[in-house]
Amino acid sequence: MSTPYPFSAIVGQEEMKQTLLIAAVDASVGGVLVFGDRGTGKSTAVRALPALLPKIRVAAGCAYHCDPEDGAPRCEGCRHASRSEPLKGRLEAVPVVDLPLGATEDRIVGALDLERALTAGEKVFEPGLLARANRGFLYIDEVNLLDDHLVDLLLDVAASGENVVEREGLSVRHPARFVLVGSGNPEEGELRPQLLDRFGLSVEIETPRDLATRVEIVRLRDAYEQDPVAFARKWKRRDGRLRRQIADARERLPSVRCEDDERERVAQLCMRLGTDGLRGELVMMRAARALAALEDEDRVGAAHLRRVAPAALRHRLRRDPLDDAGSTARVARALEETFAS
Repeated sequence: MSTPYPFSAIVGQEEMKQTLLIAAVDASVGGVLVFGDRGTGKSTAVRALPALLPKIRVAAGCAYHCDPEDGAPRCEGCRHASRSEPLKGRLEAVPVVDLPLGATEDRIVGALDLERALTAGEKVFEPGLLARANRGFLYIDEVNLLDDHLVDLLLDVAASGENVVEREGLSVRHPARFVLVGSGNPEEGELRPQLLDRFGLSVEIETPRDLATRVEIVRLRDAYEQDPVAFARKWKRRDGRLRRQIADARERLPSVRCEDDERERVAQLCMRLGTDGLRGELVMMRAARALAALEDEDRVGAAHLRRVAPAALRHRLRRDPLDDAGSTARVARALEETFAS
């Protein structure tokens, strides 16, 4: 198995790193969409996540990483086993699963195990990528090129938190709760509005324009390619600090306060931008609370709201034919007007 590039060694792209850390602290923000130029570290950052995530407790022998705690969503096997005795648990790494662009529906949702069906005559379900991603992250590179029928499938599962497979004489239902992370190049096509709205946070990244930053990125990447293991060992302590920061933030999150004044500002901002529905407000509040927890703060302040607003709102704006400014510029302008007082 190849050694992933350390998250802490990624230079620049601060908003992308911030949103991924927020999603690691609070999965309820609804996932992260990263759009930008090729070769800007999108996939590198996502594949570096597993080293930062505190391990989770899973039911021993469960293919779906079910939580052994009472009251948690469970697969049929865990429900049946828990009737006779408490489920045994063990610590495992949080799954971060790649969904390849050419993946079939069977590979994603799961299907009949043909080998066992042919050799033993048994109808056995072979779990798919959604099963592997339960309680973790599902990463889709080039998400804007995903086939429409797969987009519909992912929307259904993301909304329900459950994967239902009824085919080939099988009827299987298992939990499929994951943080959806997508990346892509906007020049290759836009994302369907239904899927775009499903992402809580959206990031736009560009190729660095600063000479010193570009030189530092190339220097670090070259050192990594010369000896990946030694390079990862050098950055292991910094990744460890981030992992502890995430774990501490998760514990602190329920106690982070948000006053009515800040909620009112968020509502004013969304009204000024004309966002549809209330998902923008909810995501912005959750993201600001997670950011405050990451920074060891006990309440959400204006600074937290300003920092998460572009990621929470830029992809929720309607096109304005009378305004040539991009969505990021429109959010920045509305922020200044809302937070001026």
